[in-house]
Amino acid sequence: MEHDRTRTRAWVLHPEIKSDEQRRVPEPALAEAVSLAVALPDLDVIGSDIVRLPRAQPGLLFGSGKIEELGERFHDAEVELVLIDGPVTPVQQRNLEKAWNVKILDRTGLILEIFSDRARTREGVLQVEMAALSYQRTRLVRAWTHLERQRGGLGFVGGPGETQIEADRRAIDDQLVRLRRQLQKVIKTRTLHRAARAKVPYPIVALVGYTNAGKSTLFNRLTGAEVMAKDMLFATLDPTMRRVELPDGPEIILSDTVGFISNLPTELVAAFRATLEEVLGADLIVHVRDISHDETEAQAADVETILTSLGVDEDRPRLEVWNKIDLLNADEREAALARADREAEIFAISAITGEGISTLLAEVAEKLQGTRREETLTLSFAEGDKRAWLYRHDVVRSEEQTEDGFQIAVLWTDKQASQFAAI
Repeated sequence: MEHDRTRTRAWVLHPEIKSDEQRRVPEPALAEAVSLAVALPDLDVIGSDIVRLPRAQPGLLFGSGKIEELGERFHDAEVELVLIDGPVTPVQQRNLEKAWNVKILDRTGLILEIFSDRARTREGVLQVEMAALSYQRTRLVRAWTHLERQRGGLGFVGGPGETQIEADRRAIDDQLVRLRRQLQKVIKTRTLHRAARAKVPYPIVALVGYTNAGKSTLFNRLTGAEVMAKDMLFATLDPTMRRVELPDGPEIILSDTVGFISNLPTELVAAFRATLEEVLGADLIVHVRDISHDETEAQAADVETILTSLGVDEDRPRLEVWNKIDLLNADEREAALARADREAEIFAISAITGEGISTLLAEVAEKLQGTRREETLTLSFAEGDKRAWLYRHDVVRSEEQTEDGFQIAVLWTDKQASQFAAI
């Protein structure tokens, strides 16, 4: 049988570990892991399995009988890469790679690969590199527990006598310092852009949601932009922003953000916090859900958890959009439409067919009318903390210095005005 040698032959395993209290429903979890793998263009996913275990084995993850059985299957199928949907310790990784003679990638490693493949902006690329190095560093620290890479000397001093692991770790730390410096410059530039945007009297609407919920398809329909919208997990990594004129409503800036995902490793949430900063500054958050997905409730809960961890306050105006109603059967569709009719904050739509979009846009316009208003403030020289607050919250449109202090034109929400008054 001829194989495409330009693509890596991969197999996906989802370990269903009985003793793990955090374990997910295995079938949807495996399907999501396969979707993650398919999102990498150079992988050819030729098989997948759920492996049920009473508990994880410290050195090999799986029991010896299961390792032998899987090893034969991988050998026969000429598998080159095994993706394990869950955490794999460095020792387990090394032992499994020896046993199966394949490359092993765990869930974090796979998501990093996808982030690396998708990142487009300078900041996105730097964030991915930093997350990848931090991940490598933790594996480096734990992987080499003995002096098997010792290069002479006693290891008490640096230089030629140090262990290779220490040299590797220092090289990674040096790279991280360099990347952080570059990132600071990029973030400074972006802060300037954001300050410039604050002077544009357009409210920001952020589309958020679980990965593959259809945000990019909705974004394209609303903006006519050709954002990559494939049925692929993590299709969008860097926020894409476009100006949109709402029918009978204000002009807005619409922001399409990276899809959220359950069990996203903490180092990745931290690394992408800046990428999701647009959400923190949004006047309205639109949570897009794939209502046809079996796990839609769990996905929605994951999105809420990540929004909370990002510091998005609960009183931020938001709407919930039930997308993909075109994929529901007649009864489910009727139930979804009836619930959307009853509940003011829920909208049932299809980003593909356009159904329900006009009702959604009318509500977005209604929510945003009067969200931000212009006002001129007079501050004395002694009120530097108040002036700093205005700049920190990106609400200053213009400023003139007077004999007694400053005249500052601001564009802000009622909430920001009351926060300012409380200083």
